[in-house]
Amino acid sequence: MFKTYLGAFSAIFILFYTTITQALTPSPAQIEQFKKLPRAQQEALARQYGVDLNAITGSSANNNAASQQTAKTIGERDPYAEGSDTDGANKFKPKLSPLMPFGYDIFAGEPTSFMPSESAPVPDDYIVRPGDQVQISLYGKESATIDASIDRSGRLSIPKLAPVHVAGMTFKELKALVSEKVSNEMIGVKAFVSLGQLRSIRVLVVGEAYKPGSYTLSSLSTVTHALFASGGVSNIASLRNIEIKRGGKVVSRFDLYDLLIKGDSSKDIILKPGDVVFIPPVGAQVSVTGAVKRPAIFELKKGESTADLLAMAGGLKANAYSEKVTVERAGKGDYKQVLSFDFSKGNSGYIPQDGDVIQIDESSSAYNNAVTLIGAVTRPGDYSWHKGKRVADMVESVRGALLPQADLTYALLLREVDVYGNIEVHQFNLAEAIAGNSAHNLSLQPRDKVIVFSRFESKTAEQNALKQLALTEAEQKLQQKVKLWHLFEQRQFEKHVGAPRQSANLEEEVASDSLSRVIVEKQDGYKGDYATFSRKQLLAQVVNQLQIQAGAGERIKLVEANGNVRFPGVYPLAKNMTIAELVIASGGLTESAYLEQAEITRSESGTNTDVQHITFNLQDALKGNGEQTPLLQSKDSLNVLTVPNWQENIKVTLRGEVTFPGQYTIRRGETINDVIQRAGGFSSYAAINAAVFTRQSIKAQEQKHLQRLTNELRKDLASKSFEQSISSNNLSYDEMSRLIADLSAMPTIGRLVIDLEEILADEQELVLQNGDALYIPSKRDSVSVIGEVNYATSHLYSNKTDLEAYIRLSGGTKARADEERIYVIKADGSVYVPQNKGWFAVNTGHQIEPGDTIVVPLDTAHMDNLTLWSTATQIFYQIGVGVAAISGI
Repeated sequence: MFKTYLGAFSAIFILFYTTITQALTPSPAQIEQFKKLPRAQQEALARQYGVDLNAITGSSANNNAASQQTAKTIGERDPYAEGSDTDGANKFKPKLSPLMPFGYDIFAGEPTSFMPSESAPVPDDYIVRPGDQVQISLYGKESATIDASIDRSGRLSIPKLAPVHVAGMTFKELKALVSEKVSNEMIGVKAFVSLGQLRSIRVLVVGEAYKPGSYTLSSLSTVTHALFASGGVSNIASLRNIEIKRGGKVVSRFDLYDLLIKGDSSKDIILKPGDVVFIPPVGAQVSVTGAVKRPAIFELKKGESTADLLAMAGGLKANAYSEKVTVERAGKGDYKQVLSFDFSKGNSGYIPQDGDVIQIDESSSAYNNAVTLIGAVTRPGDYSWHKGKRVADMVESVRGALLPQADLTYALLLREVDVYGNIEVHQFNLAEAIAGNSAHNLSLQPRDKVIVFSRFESKTAEQNALKQLALTEAEQKLQQKVKLWHLFEQRQFEKHVGAPRQSANLEEEVASDSLSRVIVEKQDGYKGDYATFSRKQLLAQVVNQLQIQAGAGERIKLVEANGNVRFPGVYPLAKNMTIAELVIASGGLTESAYLEQAEITRSESGTNTDVQHITFNLQDALKGNGEQTPLLQSKDSLNVLTVPNWQENIKVTLRGEVTFPGQYTIRRGETINDVIQRAGGFSSYAAINAAVFTRQSIKAQEQKHLQRLTNELRKDLASKSFEQSISSNNLSYDEMSRLIADLSAMPTIGRLVIDLEEILADEQELVLQNGDALYIPSKRDSVSVIGEVNYATSHLYSNKTDLEAYIRLSGGTKARADEERIYVIKADGSVYVPQNKGWFAVNTGHQIEPGDTIVVPLDTAHMDNLTLWSTATQIFYQIGVGVAAISGI
């Protein structure tokens, strides 16, 4: 029969499911048939066929939303919330969490029908009453499932059996009674008894509840269920003295602290119909804050001790300073009282009172028996100290304890010398200390700090060096990933604070290092980002401390290194510091350092007016020889001089028709003749008269002159635009603006016009500078005509052709040509202005020669009398001729 019953409803469900999957609207009759199934069978069938039960039973989205509004999750209501500040301006403002009363947030919900789960087991001592549903499963000779309810008379009616009165029995007694009755009256049949749907009870929640009132609950509901149903408690409710009244008498008192702290639910009794849950106002309260595991405001019962209060707070933290606990207590007058107690003892003498505020401070974070290792080490941090401990005990090996960039020659030990925290500085060689040299393997004292520096000052230089150390592909990828991670963290921070976004690609940022660059003040000759463990970074706080502790009776313990050292700057004056140690501190000497002589500037008697200069032999001082090694004093300034006539590598370039073209390194004072001889002279095809010589300093001057000229042209053009319409001219305003832009973008060459033949004949001397270049072209057999001619081109040279003939061969001049100002740029770069029909002003004996360029300039009258156009067009032509001469080699 049961199988037939289940099969019928399964068929109904399958038909209904098929209707849904075919996107058809189920009929109301089908929905009603499915709803008649027990809830457990509905859920089982829904799971079997993978269908949403809410959709089948007709629960709409609106119903779900309403249900969510009426049955909120525990903890959604915060009775002490002050509102959140989402203003971007206050996103970094520190927020202090107020001390909250203990336990109230657990019940901070909204009123809801908080019923126990229907599948929860029913205890044997449950009292059955009218309204409870009893499920009887028969098995044996007959099989059936019977749903029977206890009627208002307290009787249970079972088909084929006589009714029996069961109201007031326990569930255990009910099971025994029904089983015995079935066995006796139905031969060969046995029964299994369970409870189905339980009755509802109505209880009253009053007092300091969040929403006092009458609530309908399940008959298995306890006191906590009633509290949840009413939305919890109010801000002034007592959690420790909740009363359950039945028939006007108090049948139980419930202390929620037992449940919340100890997990004891023995007093959380099952409620009966008509029970009253009364929540009185809160009693005495004590605030516990500081180094406890559960800081909060706790409610006290009469007679509770300090141990009980600390147990409520979860006990003391490991770092709690219990020997001196501060208690603020409301006094009888206008002032508070401040009391101190020793909680480390069993009997502290403290008796908690209402309104007390207990502050338990943390122990000092300072170490009394520790030494600290800082900087370019693999394991920085605090180390335990013991008598006789030395530097090598912390830094045992170079490869195992130090980072690859660690500086082995310069390390510092900072030692406190008094109770004020003043320090003295000891300098030592880290490599010697690891090797066991007693002069450098310093003995340590408690609270000493050892600083290990990087041998690089620039982050870029350090990263380049570390790239060389990453030999395998895996190591290189790891370095790239680390850098990408740091850039990602930086981008997240900038995004949070609203900083302008940089490159959209992290890999591009790694290549440019744009995010991690922090510009700092100029030191040791460059601006840039300093390495993490550079002297600049790690010494900043040390220098600041030495400046602070200097006073009238204590000179500032700082010295300075300038000149030809790797890292010029200010350094701590170490104890018994020598000149050699200051040179090591500043990174050592550069290649240009002069060893025969150096200078110390010293101010005597603590004043800056009495200054003396001490000259000494630097080489002897570095070796520690004789009397040339004076100890440094406060504010000494070491100046390492430059080798006289020192120069860095000076390089010049020879290109073109020389025997051995290329780049040559020269000494200071060498001439062009010397380098040409080293290059093997010229080839047989060299056009010596067309040599092009360029110089970097002249190139920079030309660039400045070109920029100044374009600025003046813009001003002149702007002033003329107000005098008359630009549109009436042959060139529009936009065209002339583009011409000025093209002029400003023209590359400069830095050409120095020379007569190489006179220089080779020792009639002139040309001393070379760094970056100079000499270009020797091949012999030329053409003459070029450019400018305002009808066809600018080059012609084969002929000694029978004069200037006017070359212009005629180019189609003659244009209408805008200035025929009175035609000039010739010679192959060597010099300019000649001809006088009347091909003769030159400077030397009328010169005729047109191979490699010359005839320039027909523009008549500036066509440009609205702009006074600078003539100069501008000449620059165009001359630069173009120079670039063509160099590019043709």
